[in-house]
Amino acid sequence: MNEHGEDGVTGLIAVLDVGKTLSKLTLWTPAGALVERRTRPNPRHAGAAYATLDTDGIEAWMAETFADFARIGRVEAIVPVGHGAAAAIVREGRLATPVMDYESALPAAERVRYDAERDPFGLTGSPALPDGLNLGAQLHLLDAVQPGLLGPGATILLWPQYWAWLLSGVAASEATSLGCHTDLWDPAHGRPSPMAVRRGWAACLPPLARAGDVLGTISADWAARTGLPADTRVHCGLHDSNAALLAARGFPEIAGQEATVLSTGTWFVAMRTPAADTAAGPAGLSEARDCLINVDAEGRPVPSARFMGGREIETLTGIDTRRIDIAPDQPQLVAAVPAVLASTAMVLPSFAAGFGPFPQARGRWLGMPADAAERRAAVCLYAALVADVSLDLIGSRGILLIEGRFAEAQVFVRALASLRPDTSVYVANAHNDVSFGALRLLFPTLKPDGALARVAPLDVDLTGYATTWRGEVDRMEKAA
Repeated sequence: MNEHGEDGVTGLIAVLDVGKTLSKLTLWTPAGALVERRTRPNPRHAGAAYATLDTDGIEAWMAETFADFARIGRVEAIVPVGHGAAAAIVREGRLATPVMDYESALPAAERVRYDAERDPFGLTGSPALPDGLNLGAQLHLLDAVQPGLLGPGATILLWPQYWAWLLSGVAASEATSLGCHTDLWDPAHGRPSPMAVRRGWAACLPPLARAGDVLGTISADWAARTGLPADTRVHCGLHDSNAALLAARGFPEIAGQEATVLSTGTWFVAMRTPAADTAAGPAGLSEARDCLINVDAEGRPVPSARFMGGREIETLTGIDTRRIDIAPDQPQLVAAVPAVLASTAMVLPSFAAGFGPFPQARGRWLGMPADAAERRAAVCLYAALVADVSLDLIGSRGILLIEGRFAEAQVFVRALASLRPDTSVYVANAHNDVSFGALRLLFPTLKPDGALARVAPLDVDLTGYATTWRGEVDRMEKAA
């Protein structure tokens, strides 16, 4: 690739990443150089029937940031990325109701009614999840509390495509977001699920587009509001974990190989790309242990498993979680591991009830250390042990790339390398994987900056500690 990227693109590319806890806007050259990065925490708001996402606040911040970007250089394209399990209902060119936060619980009676309607896991690859983590559960609740909202004239926009529509006025659907534990998608056939058709929701979905497709240019209002060029292209966009997967596939160790990417943030999401001669589908996956089928940007099924690792770390530490992964603390945390092993201090799952490979377990400490470094080291070991179980559940083997924020947590990544001695474990840049993956939608041959770093196992033997932990977990599960 030359310095201008592919297809003669010479302007800058903006990636809008609207995550669960943070919104991020990054500005890139077509050659893959990061020019600017801005972030904003995302609050959630209480509502009468459910908690809501901060669409107004994100929009105002986005407009202000785009105006700043317009002063940096000519922005030629925008690619939106968003977390899963969120959708906006649009009517008559505007948001018809606040966007539901997926951590909103359904009333018990509505939960029972919805569960009776769901298609089987073997068809959708979408497990039954708590609260509104199945997007269909959110739509069911909206049908119950606002009858007629999802009738004729309504458009259901998945989270990345909502922002694409807001900027361009063009509505589209896209497979990575539809295939993200929504209950709305049949990944084997690339079409809406029978339930989505039966409930009338499929009729509210706009036409399917590919993640990298150009939907249109920004509207005149947005051009005037931000100073962006009127011909700035708006691409369809995609689900954030799938963007991280696209970034990982830029590395030669991952591209075309049997490999798993473990994306770490609020959620730890393991996504396995099977070898070319291996079938991928829900068969063999445990619906009861937070395994699922995601859909990649090419529409292919991706066996996956998840747990709320970042949230659990935050709960367990009770401090700024940067101290788990911030560079100056790493030698101290690694040095604390032998003391943790000697005392057999450990964390048992789970501190995010209803999620992950132990959804029914209630987490607790065994022998919590008084020393802060030892406590944090034990939490990292816990995260590695749970990740190890999740990886086994999807048959992960060969190559593992850990990306995202907690790729810089040395005890976590090195413990995982110790627990999986037959796996080649790597880490990559921990800060911009999602936005770089979105950039690769436009420039598929773009290579990540720098090489993967092979993770060395810890210098201590985790075998006995891991055996004890698994025995304690087994006893918890049998007693439940």
